[in-house]
Amino acid sequence: MPLAAAALAGALVTGSALMGDDETPGLATGPLLTTRVAAATTHGTGTILQRASAAAEQAPAPAPRPGQYIYIESVTANTYVRTRDDKSEVVSDKPHRRQVWESPDGHKGWLIEPGNPKGGITLDTDVDRDAAYDALVTLPKDPDALLRRIYKMSEGQDNGPDQAAFSMIGDLISESYPPAGLEAALYQAAAKIPGVVTVDDAVDAAGRHGIAVARLDEVTGARDEWIFDRKTLTFLGERSVQVKEPKHANAEDRLIKPGTIRFTSAVTKRTLVEGMKELPSQRS
Repeated sequence: MPLAAAALAGALVTGSALMGDDETPGLATGPLLTTRVAAATTHGTGTILQRASAAAEQAPAPAPRPGQYIYIESVTANTYVRTRDDKSEVVSDKPHRRQVWESPDGHKGWLIEPGNPKGGITLDTDVDRDAAYDALVTLPKDPDALLRRIYKMSEGQDNGPDQAAFSMIGDLISESYPPAGLEAALYQAAAKIPGVVTVDDAVDAAGRHGIAVARLDEVTGARDEWIFDRKTLTFLGERSVQVKEPKHANAEDRLIKPGTIRFTSAVTKRTLVEGMKELPSQRS
């Protein structure tokens, strides 16, 4: 799965977890997610990322206190190939609410999302996560040094080093809580990656229109898009759009046609709370 869908590693968020049993409400019940494939251009991309960097620099990002949890709420949906009785078809989730709690070290957490047991599932893990707050704190804020670190961290992932670096930055700005100054530096670093373009109009999972910074994976034919508010350049969400036929694809991959939205997400709340499963409105 692209972008933030893969940010919380493994079985907890996507694939088998979301494709659970066919009686689960809210999954594969929506119409197939599609969009017009908008043209992309390199013109103005650097300016947009600089403006996004400036907006992120001004946004408050208080550090979590001991015992606090990071709370991220979003609207999200996936598209995937489902096979029944030897017949395969492309299906999409209905966009749905997703709630994640995570400790700053990334070792404790909770997920509430359709497709999982009622009340949610644990995200507790002994595995260190690159997008956990404590890991993000260790990253350099200088864009050049940061980009070198990103290339090293993403080495061997995705289809080529440039695509891997772009995808990793997408993971670090989506379902995460970047410390002060880091999100701004990530946008400046992204501006230095070859092949990064601008898409004039993109829509997140909550239906909000914005301008996107994107990169096309030439192997999969999917374009990863980070969507920003057109006026404020604050980050809204992301999506992955099939732009062209994939290379070296198997029969199932070829069922996903250009114009299909493979994944979409809209961040609707990102804050700190005092305990696991606590909602921001519950704070005294």
